[in-house]
Amino acid sequence: MCPNETLTPSAPASGFARAAGAPSATAIVTDGENLLSGPTTVPSQGDAMPAWMARPAGQHDALPVVIVVQEIFGVHEHIQDLCRRLAKVGYLAIAPELYFRQGDPAHYDDVGTLLTELVSKVPDSQVLSDLDHTAHFAATQGGDLRRLAITGFCWGGRISWLYAAHSPQLRAAAWYGKLTGDKTLTMPNHPVDVATQLTAPVLGLYGAQDKSIPLETIETMRQALRAANADAEIVVYPEAGHAFNADYRPSYHAPSAQDGWQRMLAWFARFGVK
Repeated sequence: MCPNETLTPSAPASGFARAAGAPSATAIVTDGENLLSGPTTVPSQGDAMPAWMARPAGQHDALPVVIVVQEIFGVHEHIQDLCRRLAKVGYLAIAPELYFRQGDPAHYDDVGTLLTELVSKVPDSQVLSDLDHTAHFAATQGGDLRRLAITGFCWGGRISWLYAAHSPQLRAAAWYGKLTGDKTLTMPNHPVDVATQLTAPVLGLYGAQDKSIPLETIETMRQALRAANADAEIVVYPEAGHAFNADYRPSYHAPSAQDGWQRMLAWFARFGVK
């Protein structure tokens, strides 16, 4: 497969998820100049998994790779834009549609129904395997898996912690991902449960005003990481709430988001993904 085969120069935006509400005026749109960006498909577990990929134009080999894991809303315009932002600084960024077997989040109008009818039915084991296949696919597109990272937001933040325990050769940045919670058949473990298995370096980015992730659960995770002697760091932004990097939503807190983005890039560079 030719590295250019699945992409076209900066495809137009496909829109924001309805369940997330109307995008706010703070929504950031990154131009596609000097990028190859667009939809692709990843062979995974016998299926063709939809994904969005972006990379610098004119570079086809030995690119550092960042897997971008979606919020609960799927790989909508915001996640696609994050891929473009990463491509602008030299990464091959790819965001797989990790719900595609269970349904399409674009069909939902409210968060509650989306969570109960779709998100809760997606098994962690399926997701981790799909991420493995995403990494292998990135390698066929010119990605260098010796320089592999993952970042995720909300639902994807939790997954980023889990994948760091599953795949120790990578580096991770987890944005406001749930750390503890009830265990189910689809979610048998949470990040605090796999802290002892972490050998990959992980940066956690959280908001002190996040009512869905209380500060005591963050402290519980910190204690678990210290006990495991894990190479991890958790940064808590005092004025930020949940989804503070979601620039298309009222939850966006620009100073925290901008600082977190730079910390993430520095974290990847510190551990050789640049």
